[in-house]
Amino acid sequence: MIKVEWFYWLCGLLFLFGAVLTLRDRSNSKRYGSAAFWGLLGASFGYSTFVVNKTAPAWVLGLVVIAMTVLVGTGQLGRGTEVSTSLAEKAAAAQRFGNKLFVPPLVIPLGALIFAVGLAKIKAGDQPLLEKGSETLIGLGVSAVAAAMVGVIMLRPPSVLTPLKEGHRLLEVIGWAAVLPQMLATLGRLFTDAGVGTAVGKVTTHVLPEGSLFGSVVVYCLGMALFTVIMGNAFAAFPIMTAAIGYPVLVQTFDGNPATVFAIGMLAGFCGTLTTPMAANFNLVPAALLDMKSRYGAIKAQLPTALPLLVCNIFLMYFLAFGVL
Repeated sequence: MIKVEWFYWLCGLLFLFGAVLTLRDRSNSKRYGSAAFWGLLGASFGYSTFVVNKTAPAWVLGLVVIAMTVLVGTGQLGRGTEVSTSLAEKAAAAQRFGNKLFVPPLVIPLGALIFAVGLAKIKAGDQPLLEKGSETLIGLGVSAVAAAMVGVIMLRPPSVLTPLKEGHRLLEVIGWAAVLPQMLATLGRLFTDAGVGTAVGKVTTHVLPEGSLFGSVVVYCLGMALFTVIMGNAFAAFPIMTAAIGYPVLVQTFDGNPATVFAIGMLAGFCGTLTTPMAANFNLVPAALLDMKSRYGAIKAQLPTALPLLVCNIFLMYFLAFGVL
């Protein structure tokens, strides 16, 4: 059986490889701190396997997270002189390959689809070929490796290690924000286990005007957007606000359509995604990869869309989820 754990180990090896590259880069004045950051991150992927199997203590990972936070907080991350293809070389490659350049990236979604829909049903003996519940992630990992191989065969770079070096170069450009999604996912789990949703529900029950459907819709949608701004992920905000207001107030008390309430609630949360640097994957990473002048350029451009869209979602939920129309 192919396990998703294997691909987590592969991710860890890639980070460790990047740490070695950083350590050898004498143009990086902060190479020791940077190498320590990427090295700790890479090592944590392998160590986590032993934590999950309960053969190693979890507090070590906590110390690793604190150490990484100290490295970032004290400004120990940096990058050296960028070594990559020039603009002229990129333009020449684009002219030569044309739309064929899209083939390697398209291998990834196509491969993930094949694994999730087709190979997920295949068995090897008495066991499924792919670890149950992780078929799409395994497909994503296999497809990413396949896409890199297709790219090497098509583009014939000077070294087979070029994809790894370019991947590390992009990681250095992104910096600490690359691990923000994992940190926020942990924060969301922490909030849920700590009963933040229940606490928010008690507070809002006292604030909401009794019997006010529209007021409840406004609080739910604004809460989804606000918690998403704080946590950087609407999926992390959803269980908190839905446990507090979405289900007990909008569905149980006002008899709202659950599918409509929750779907539009998520859309309200996505309005918060457009306005927060905590949503690093959507706002900070693209700004870094596109070398934008302002790190917050994407957020500034999205604000005029996010705010009216949030108002629209409030009225859509009010009119569509409760039979008002």
